[in-house]
Amino acid sequence: MPTKPSKQLETFANPETGRDYTIQIEIPEFTCLCPKTGQPDFASLHIDYVPDQLCIELKSLKLYIWSYRDEGAFHEAVTNRIRDDLVAAIAPRYLRLTADFNVRGGIYTRVVADHQQDGWTPANPVPLPGVDPAD
Repeated sequence: MPTKPSKQLETFANPETGRDYTIQIEIPEFTCLCPKTGQPDFASLHIDYVPDQLCIELKSLKLYIWSYRDEGAFHEAVTNRIRDDLVAAIAPRYLRLTADFNVRGGIYTRVVADHQQDGWTPANPVPLPGVDPAD
């Protein structure tokens, strides 16, 4: 197979370093293993970030996410590790990773991990009629 999972996150230069803008990425097919049972855990990952100098390259992100498929990890640990790796790779002004894990034993788990660059203040959002700013 020419493409393999990888822990290497690639980046590229932010084309608009002079402004704040948000990049939203949804990964609906995240998989890791339960460290207790070895059974697969499935989640949708939602990444929202305001880049500074670098942006994440999406193919490398796909291969990075794929690398967790055969690893055992608690939901909290894997979410924070992914957040830390993304912050280390791109040093964003702001990043939020939300991991929505599928139901297991009647329990849904959502883990949210944030990062905010020292000294960065977000712009005030402009409310738009009929649009929920939390979406």
